[in-house]
Amino acid sequence: MFEDIRPYDDAATCDAMFRFADHPIIEKFNSFLYPGEDSTLFRETLRTVTSVDDFQSSVMSPAIGRIVSLTTKGLTFDGMEYFRDFPKRRYLILSNHRDIVLDSAFLQHLMVLTSLPTTEIAVGDNLVSIPFVNDLMRSNRMVKVIRSGSPRELYAASAQLSEYIRRRINGLSLDQQEAVPSGDGGASIWLAHRQGRTKNGYDQTEQGLLKMLDMSGRGTFEENFGELNILPLSISYEYEPCGVRKAVENWKRAVNGSYTKAQMEDIESIITGITQKKGRVHMQFCEPLTAEEIADAASFDKNERYRRLAEIIDSRIVDGYHLWETSASAAAMLEGGSPDADFQAYIEGELASLPEDCDRAAVRNELLKIFAAPFLRKKSK
Repeated sequence: MFEDIRPYDDAATCDAMFRFADHPIIEKFNSFLYPGEDSTLFRETLRTVTSVDDFQSSVMSPAIGRIVSLTTKGLTFDGMEYFRDFPKRRYLILSNHRDIVLDSAFLQHLMVLTSLPTTEIAVGDNLVSIPFVNDLMRSNRMVKVIRSGSPRELYAASAQLSEYIRRRINGLSLDQQEAVPSGDGGASIWLAHRQGRTKNGYDQTEQGLLKMLDMSGRGTFEENFGELNILPLSISYEYEPCGVRKAVENWKRAVNGSYTKAQMEDIESIITGITQKKGRVHMQFCEPLTAEEIADAASFDKNERYRRLAEIIDSRIVDGYHLWETSASAAAMLEGGSPDADFQAYIEGELASLPEDCDRAAVRNELLKIFAAPFLRKKSK
């Protein structure tokens, strides 16, 4: 019923680790994570993985810990008290989305560090067309989000994903049509609050995503969303992941009216996001949506109820977003104020690698707008 989108089980994960250990890409992973060390130990660690939990604790969490130490000035978090009923109560963690891989990877890392069960993570199928990426992500509890196909196929895929999410959060079996308990008790799920990363710095929940979640509901609006236990998550990076790449995309879209990704562009963005300097990173777990808030949204008519629910989620994410000085500095530079010397040097360093056919001034302006957006949005509240 869900075989094409569900994560690997323990046996499939062990098989995937043997394939990954033999892949030539291991040398690049090893040289970045453990420079100067032979890849033999890394390969052997992969071959000795016994389960999904073992993979996350012995491979992924140490690797993400290395990324934190090598590319950030610290990963902080707050709001873990909202998981007080976890894992007895599972959550749909609706998160803003700034980095293709690290948003959810940092979440999984924090779960391991705080001895909480890791979540499943929803990832677009555009990222798993490469076999080794598919192996890595499905071993890391990835749920595949199908984004390509005919309108009929996409509708069916949305209904399937909606049903999968509801069953996992409610601890129901994935292998039987009727509503019976699963053997593992279900799982919480991380899901970006919009399709694709935020490219303009303006985090906004898509109403279409909320409609997708409601497709599998069998009760009232309040009942359908109440049983999902929606917990917003706000992730903030001091230096925007792939910031200049996003700025170039925004500029090209403004000039041409559209933007077409180059082949392998997503993979390049994954590598850039992992390896570039990110400054400080903060993850703010926000208060889960209350029954009163969902009832408030339900009081609106038709599509307006989804708009209202999105506003409530967005308010949590915006309030929880940690404002760094880089955001205020960018806003000041856009207004012609005196720039912070360090931030200005960072911006110029990012622009130094621009291709010659790019309008440097326009891309610079787009990059500053991405950084400034959270500051300007909070200022306007």
